[in-house]
Amino acid sequence: MKARRQRLILEIIRQQVIETQEELAEALRAAGFPVTQATVSRDIRELGLIKVPDEGGIFRYAAPGEAPPLKRDERLKRLLRTSVQLIDYSENLVVIKTLPGEAQGVASAIDQAAWPEIIGTVAGDDTILVIVKPRKKVSAVLQRLNELARG
Repeated sequence: MKARRQRLILEIIRQQVIETQEELAEALRAAGFPVTQATVSRDIRELGLIKVPDEGGIFRYAAPGEAPPLKRDERLKRLLRTSVQLIDYSENLVVIKTLPGEAQGVASAIDQAAWPEIIGTVAGDDTILVIVKPRKKVSAVLQRLNELARG
């Protein structure tokens, strides 16, 4: 029960902005886990959760080592603007051409952005393969990547 609850806590803080222990307790209760504030506090301590800044100057819970969403998006935008030379696609595969030596950093930033429609990336020296699922989401991914790359 404890392990399931703690896995759920990590999932909740990745998907929602949780600012307080009470908000986390409410989310757990809504998911069918009757918890007390003391239990939530203990889980936060055991998981090593930290508070990180988010948009609008608020602080939210995050797993240790997990970049705040705002920082991830800023990094991706910066890398796309400075490194990307071409974005193209075929079926559900997006190909991104970068400056030499830049592909792995850009691919890492895309992976960390955790877009739900991107399964993953494979990077070489100057080329990234982005796998999109489902195929109908390719145009949305292309538009988003192009908007970030253009600024």
